[in-house]
Amino acid sequence: MAKLVSKTYGEALFELAVEEGREDSLLEEIMALKKILKENPDFEKLMNHPKILKEDKLAVLDRVFKGELSDELTGFLRIIVTKDRYKEIDAILDYIILEIKKKKGIGIAYVTTAVPLNEAKQKEVEQKLLATTAFKKMEMHFQVEEGLIGGVIIRIGDRVVDSSIRTKLYEMRRQLLKSSESKQ
Repeated sequence: MAKLVSKTYGEALFELAVEEGREDSLLEEIMALKKILKENPDFEKLMNHPKILKEDKLAVLDRVFKGELSDELTGFLRIIVTKDRYKEIDAILDYIILEIKKKKGIGIAYVTTAVPLNEAKQKEVEQKLLATTAFKKMEMHFQVEEGLIGGVIIRIGDRVVDSSIRTKLYEMRRQLLKSSESKQ
């Protein structure tokens, strides 16, 4: 449900930005907004508080963001609050960010390895991803998870390539259990 909400609301603002050729400025504005919201968790509590009237929430939005954000983004935030969708604000903003980056040919890759990769290996992984995808540029996020034992897991959007030793061992175990069950 949250994914549908983020797509529905996010798509509207994204399409408006594309129509007006404002993808870059909207991306910059949303990144700044996300930073502000993250640094001020009490603001989210206020916007989601059931006993505070919508009119009061809208007045706070106007006082805080009017003149600081574009009229389109401020109006968009007002719609989110009016429709009681503020709980999904992060997912909506993330959806818009992904759509803008996708339109610009930027892929976002999450790479998990058992050991840290040096800069040369990270660049090598990035180059392989650029060569095997339609993206012009990659935004790389590397993390280490020792439980993988070895290998790598790469996630780009909904696609996951898992060549970790942990997963291979799990699959072997599953197949062995399956074959031993069928022999009994």
